[in-house]
Amino acid sequence: MKSDPIIAVDGLTRRFGDVVAVDGLTLEIHPGEVFGFLGHNGAGKTTTVRLLNGLLSPDSGTVRVLDLEPLNDGPALRRHTGVLTETPSLDERLTGRENLEIYADLYGVPRTEVASRVESLLEGFELAHRADEKAGAYSKGMKQRLALARALLHEPDILFLDEPTSGLDPVGARRVHELITRLSQEQQRTVLLCTHNLAEAQKLCGRVAVLEQGRLVALGTPAELARKLGRSQRLEIVVAPEHVPAALEVLEARLGTTDPALENGTITVMGAEREAIPDLVASLVGAAVRIYGITPQEPSLEDVYFALHGEEVVS
Repeated sequence: MKSDPIIAVDGLTRRFGDVVAVDGLTLEIHPGEVFGFLGHNGAGKTTTVRLLNGLLSPDSGTVRVLDLEPLNDGPALRRHTGVLTETPSLDERLTGRENLEIYADLYGVPRTEVASRVESLLEGFELAHRADEKAGAYSKGMKQRLALARALLHEPDILFLDEPTSGLDPVGARRVHELITRLSQEQQRTVLLCTHNLAEAQKLCGRVAVLEQGRLVALGTPAELARKLGRSQRLEIVVAPEHVPAALEVLEARLGTTDPALENGTITVMGAEREAIPDLVASLVGAAVRIYGITPQEPSLEDVYFALHGEEVVS
């Protein structure tokens, strides 16, 4: 049974002069989801996050977050949300520890818990050894980790992350990915991820919303969007070179494929359903085709994203 939405938006619109930054946005997000907002710069992602946190007023439409109205209940709502902006603002005159302690006070973290939470986050983000140095001396990656730690101080129910792995090395990025997954799966926290990193969104997000000039142009799982757009699964089959002709005959008979791509013994066909693969392998084996590998590749979020924008991915 699906839970009630933790975020419900209906017809949300916001203009800046003649520019419509968010145009009639309607969607629901449920507890424990990792939900992605995708779109070019200026698509409306950041404006949407500000509207959801009560930092901007909508021109029309309704929005409820945690059963609160962001514009009227902003302070109460923000005690339950954490926000990491793409360019986090830290007080570089203060140490890393002091930055966290000040925000703990602003967030209303019980004083008896501040020291332990701060220490735990500093350890978890590998900042403990530099905790008493001024943040201005930190690298970009360290500042990003400190800002993410700050967003988690008050243990928010909803976490808004704008390019959370920007400036992080691969190890740091992987740890952030693990943290997001843990927050969602183990603690049922809801994470809204705004990112240009399509591979990151593919890995982390159960559903995505694709925005373009403030409008919602697609909503769903990557697989659902691929089906709606008619993007086919690609199947790569590696066979012994001398068995390619026999393999092609089987593929034509089983899939109706008459013009597959062929390179160095690798046959690539489009449109093979996953459920048909076992029978296809059995037919190839029955035709005495020596198979070295068979790899189904679902359409990626990158394929879907560029298709929505009228572009093709160049392999």
